[in-house]
Amino acid sequence: MIKTYKYKLYHSKNDDNLDQQIKIACFIYNHCLQLKKRYYQRFNKGLNYFQLCKHVTKLKKLDKYNFFKKVDAQVIQEVLERLEKSFEAFFNHKGKYPKLKSHEFFSSITFKQTGYKLLEDNKVRIKKKIYRYFKSRPLGGDIKRVSIKRDSLGDYYICFTCLVMDRPKSESAITKTAHRCGFDFGLKTFLTCSGGTKIESPLYLHKSLKELKKKSKQLSSKQKGSNNRKRAKLDLARLHKKIHNQRRDFLMKLSLNLVRKYDELYFEDLNLKGMQKLWGRKVSDLSFSDFINFLEYRCSEYDKKLIKIDRWFPSSKKCSVCGYINNELKLSDRSWICPDCFTNHDRDLNASINIYEAGSSASGVDQVSLDSFNKESSIDC
Repeated sequence: MIKTYKYKLYHSKNDDNLDQQIKIACFIYNHCLQLKKRYYQRFNKGLNYFQLCKHVTKLKKLDKYNFFKKVDAQVIQEVLERLEKSFEAFFNHKGKYPKLKSHEFFSSITFKQTGYKLLEDNKVRIKKKIYRYFKSRPLGGDIKRVSIKRDSLGDYYICFTCLVMDRPKSESAITKTAHRCGFDFGLKTFLTCSGGTKIESPLYLHKSLKELKKKSKQLSSKQKGSNNRKRAKLDLARLHKKIHNQRRDFLMKLSLNLVRKYDELYFEDLNLKGMQKLWGRKVSDLSFSDFINFLEYRCSEYDKKLIKIDRWFPSSKKCSVCGYINNELKLSDRSWICPDCFTNHDRDLNASINIYEAGSSASGVDQVSLDSFNKESSIDC
């Protein structure tokens, strides 16, 4: 299993060694991108990764490009691999055509095997310079890659990509609870559990909108290139980072809490891009895709099951009591009465119960009665 450990990297404000290496890597990326464009326009052929490597090796020998030697050779190789992958994504219709990058947005370099060395006392040597990093948790597995990343605030982080041996199930599994639950994702309520519990979303972006607008307005009023504009830009970036960290903390704690309480979790596979076109910023603020990624990671680590239900399954329109499908149900209808069995349904709760039943049948477990199911699932989330 591949696992990445991320630590805060400390460096002096007067030390621009890392920033200089990132600038050189950005320059090489843009140079090779322009070269590929010109070569294709002139010869109607493309340059592959190996041809670009030979080209950059020749440039190193010239006095004009002697500064390439300040960057490790494998860092340059990784930059060229990054460029090659961006073109492959474009030709496979999975991304846009690669564009020139500014130093501000080109914010990472990667050492594959050389260029770094781990030292004692949480220190690492990068190109003859020693840096300290905050080791918040022990590093495990064989190190395959080391990346240096810079965020929008100018802080640096070191990421160790390691090959970790899978732990035995007896060591990795949390105590089994024999509980299962279906969950319905909504815009007003983040999650509605099939047992009746509702989990509200904090909506950190929505709560900080006034402050964001204020700081954005302050930034736009500052003169370009001035120190005041740089400070205003940092203030805005600091607020964005705070919102990101708050949301990530909420999602990670919630995912761990659910995995501890349930052995099987059932979710609907939603078209989030389509939802984002309809409701925009609110879907992004909820960040449901990140939550599912955290859940998948937790389930794989602790030997739990996450089962996704087909997005075309009529979870909201189907009556959880008699099975009647109400095709006339609208998005604005938060509750409805089944015309067949006359049961009054809460839209989200009814959908979560249907997701639970579909997930139980998909996982091959025996269906339980609704009364016993509600007793099992009455745990607070």
